[in-house]
Amino acid sequence: MGQRFDSPALLFDPQKGGEQMSAAFGGPLVSIPSGQVMLEGVLELPEKPAGVVVFSHGSGSGRHSPRNRYVAGELHGAGLATLLLDLLTPQEDTDYEVRFDIDLLTERLGDAVRFVRKHATTQSLPIGLFGASTGAASALRVAAVMPEAVRAVVSRGGRPDLTGDQALAKVKAPTLLIVGGRDHGVIELNQAAHRLLQCEKAVAIVSGATHLFEEPGALEEVARLARDWFVRHLAGGGAERT
Repeated sequence: MGQRFDSPALLFDPQKGGEQMSAAFGGPLVSIPSGQVMLEGVLELPEKPAGVVVFSHGSGSGRHSPRNRYVAGELHGAGLATLLLDLLTPQEDTDYEVRFDIDLLTERLGDAVRFVRKHATTQSLPIGLFGASTGAASALRVAAVMPEAVRAVVSRGGRPDLTGDQALAKVKAPTLLIVGGRDHGVIELNQAAHRLLQCEKAVAIVSGATHLFEEPGALEEVARLARDWFVRHLAGGGAERT
């Protein structure tokens, strides 16, 4: 079930890549109802997409995150659609406690998944979740409560420990936990979560990388690992769960 990688870093400038993707992203803006608010997002669709990946951003981040936009660009190149959205309103994002409200983020992300399942352009596509930092916890919780919808999960520098032990044990979607080789403390949290997961699972350690994967080549390696995982489990046409 489990597999461990030790991935070398390649030469890459994540700052430059983020700027390029910021200029390149031109997908349609969408509004997603969630409780009393409307969540804003960008739905990017390559020609004949084989799946769609919904991004769950970490605290203080959103759909404009250059790191996640770079990863999304790599997914597009592999034929996958992406939905990058703001899980919090601008006002909510100024409240430190709300940023770490995993229950609220899970509810919002679940509404985004339901939106994708109903949207005309994505309703027939298998769904993956990409969670960064605290966003990984909400992604894993949604996977636990919506096993019929979520087909794969990738965590980047995530805090899967915030998911909760019971929820981790209920995740059925194949899950990849990517963590920096110098992200001490977070490595151990991911390894502990890996032991609790009962699904197909792997921990990928990017050598020399810290929490934000700012080192040369680190973000490129994250994008490659995520792309390969999603292509395998979404575009690969695995059996649908019920």
